[in-house]
Amino acid sequence: MVQTETLQNRDVSLVEILDAVLDKGVVLKGDITISIADVDLVHLDLRILLSSVETLMEAKKTPSVEEYEQKYVRRQGGL
Repeated sequence: MVQTETLQNRDVSLVEILDAVLDKGVVLKGDITISIADVDLVHLDLRILLSSVETLMEAKKTPSVEEYEQKYVRRQGGL
């Protein structure tokens, strides 16, 4: 579930941002490919979950990479 919140034009401190991220959690995903002469040499698929322990305990279960791929990625035609 994706939750979107809009911020009005106001100053937001770093502490407020960290509090919101740790309270709800955030997932970052990125791909890095190193290539020479259009030949891919190294491909990195990066996934980072940043959350507080309390938030994860409330969720009670964090899906493994395999479960995530089976449920979301393959359904969308990836992998």
